[in-house]
Amino acid sequence: MVTTLENKNRQAIAERLADVKAFQNLIISNEQKLLETCQDQDLRERLQNMLSDDQKNLGIIDTVIVQYGVQSEPNPASQKIIEQYEQLMSSNDISLYQKFIQLETLKHGQCMSGIVIHKAAQKVGADIEVALGPLNTVNFENRAHQEQLKGILEQVGVREMTGQDADQGLWARVQDAVAALSGVAGSVMTQNTDKQDMNIQTLIRLDHNKVNTIFTEIGATKDPQKLQEYFGQLYKDLLAHAQAEEEEVYPNVRSFYGDNDTQELYDEQAQMKQMLDEIKAIDPTNADQFRSKIKDLMDVVGDHVRQEESTLFMAIDRNCSDEQKEQMATRFKAAKSKIQQGMAESVK
Repeated sequence: MVTTLENKNRQAIAERLADVKAFQNLIISNEQKLLETCQDQDLRERLQNMLSDDQKNLGIIDTVIVQYGVQSEPNPASQKIIEQYEQLMSSNDISLYQKFIQLETLKHGQCMSGIVIHKAAQKVGADIEVALGPLNTVNFENRAHQEQLKGILEQVGVREMTGQDADQGLWARVQDAVAALSGVAGSVMTQNTDKQDMNIQTLIRLDHNKVNTIFTEIGATKDPQKLQEYFGQLYKDLLAHAQAEEEEVYPNVRSFYGDNDTQELYDEQAQMKQMLDEIKAIDPTNADQFRSKIKDLMDVVGDHVRQEESTLFMAIDRNCSDEQKEQMATRFKAAKSKIQQGMAESVK
């Protein structure tokens, strides 16, 4: 019987990711409330830019959760904190300055959560680090927003106390420079600066990278228990990926990729699914047979990956607009998330 990688450490990371998503929604809600009450045009422009970034970053967080492949609800304590924040930000008893302080605090919390999740991934598994890669842009942009909010707090705080605008001195210039640098670094990390979602090639490639990492981990361990655990994750990831492609990608590319080439992709994945079930049935103590079958599976998956990342990706680029590629990615991600949720429900 295959064991899975949904141990307590991986489940803890899944819960923290769910927290990050819940707090991201809270940040977006708070920024929208601030836009409703803030009259200063310069501050409104900064807020609107942050809101656009945060709405995009919510899509990235969703992508990371699907790539990670372990579903969770936010921690109950986090849900209580969010409820308290919502009440506070809706209150007329605190000033605009105090509301911006709360937003800056939330941004700091998101930065620290992102760092802690990455540090935890380094201790738990290389495949997690691969899945979490896109989260880097969220971390960098939250850091940039923190610096921008310090400048906003300076302006709003001085204005509330004196009725006059603060002088734009050294601190403001430093704040703008750090914010710009952090934003550029975040953009470089994912090359995803102006899109609500990644395109379909990027999402598929992220899946391929994670699977290749798990194959590497299987090859590097001699622990029978670890072999079974890694295969458990590989089994789920490959099945969810294949089913989502068959639902949302292959039917939409057949018209320009061709019947024969598209059917070849279906056939390769059918072979892969059969091999996964054969490996799943192997006695865990028969390490030699297990490794031999894994090697065969790796060859089949490798051929499939090479075809997708060469001819299929080129065909998509030639025949689909950026918007169509992003829409396909959105549908693929939603299908994969639904499949993962079904898998989780089936083992309860």
